Amino acid sequence: MLFQEEKTKIIIGCFYDVYNTLGFGFLEKVYENSLLIELKRTGFNCLAQAPVNVFYKDEIVGSYFADILIDNEIIVEVKAGSGEILTAHEKQLSNYLKATDFELGFVFHFGEKPTFKRVIFNNNYK
Repeated sequence: MLFQEEKTKIIIGCFYDVYNTLGFGFLEKVYENSLLIELKRTGFNCLAQAPVNVFYKDEIVGSYFADILIDNEIIVEVKAGSGEILTAHEKQLSNYLKATDFELGFVFHFGEKPTFKRVIFNNNYK
């Protein structure tokens, strides 16, 4: 079983493998599908557009679809296009973590320059 730090290195490596192979200029879905293939090749259990319940005080209040859910514990949001990762992208992922049982997530931006943000939320502080 891999620890979070090892998983993080592998996941980020998969992101760069996809970017180095495809480069800049595709739609998000192309990157999402390619990243899904790369993650599965490394042994992760992944789901694309995975439904995730959102909780408010232990009650389900809605749901959303994570671009990629890894090992039922890590959320990945895929962004593409010019520009960079926006504060809104980070906040979106942070809110997903806060409203679920997940504690780790990534925003991967397949822009002119590949960039990513790792977001951590400790569920002990809920």
